[in-house]
Amino acid sequence: MGPDDEYGQHQGGYPPQQGGGYPPAPVRTEVNVGRLWAGGVAAAVVAALVGLVGVLVVRAIFQLASSAKKSGTFSDDATVQLCVMAAVAALLATGLAHLLLVSTPSPLSYFGWIVGLLTVAAVVAPFLSSSSLPIMLAEAIIHLVLGVAIGGLVSNAAAAASRLTLRG
Repeated sequence: MGPDDEYGQHQGGYPPQQGGGYPPAPVRTEVNVGRLWAGGVAAAVVAALVGLVGVLVVRAIFQLASSAKKSGTFSDDATVQLCVMAAVAALLATGLAHLLLVSTPSPLSYFGWIVGLLTVAAVVAPFLSSSSLPIMLAEAIIHLVLGVAIGGLVSNAAAAASRLTLRG
C-alpha cells in the first residue's frame, strides 16, 4: 500500500502525521476589495504627483528644460502624459495585486517580482532613445522613483486589504 492509497482513507482526506495529528486546515486569502481599490486610487494620485514633481525638479534644479523641451521630453504635453501614465500604471498594479491575491500562493512575492522587473524595464527604456545623456538619466530616475512608489504603495494596500482565513 503506497502513500496515494492512504489518501482517501482518513477523515479530511489526509493521512495522520507522525504523532497522530492532522495537517493544518487549508487557508484562503480573503480580500477587502473596497479597501484594496481605495488604496490603489490613492496610489494613482501619488504616482501622478511623483511624476509631476520629478519633471518640476528636472526643469528647475537641473535646468534641463530648454534642451528637453526641444526634444519634447519634458514639455507640458509630455508631462501630462507622464502623470496620466503613472496613474494608469498604479491602477493596473492594483488590478494585478487583486488578481494575484485571489489566485496565487505568496501573492505579494510575485507582485514584488513583477513590479520590480517592470520598473527595471522602465528605467532602461529612456536609454534606447536618441536624447542627450542628462535627459535620459533624468527620465530613468523619474521612472525608478515611480516604480518604487507604485510598488510600495500598492503592495502595502494589498497587504492591508487581505487576510488569511480557514476554508470551511
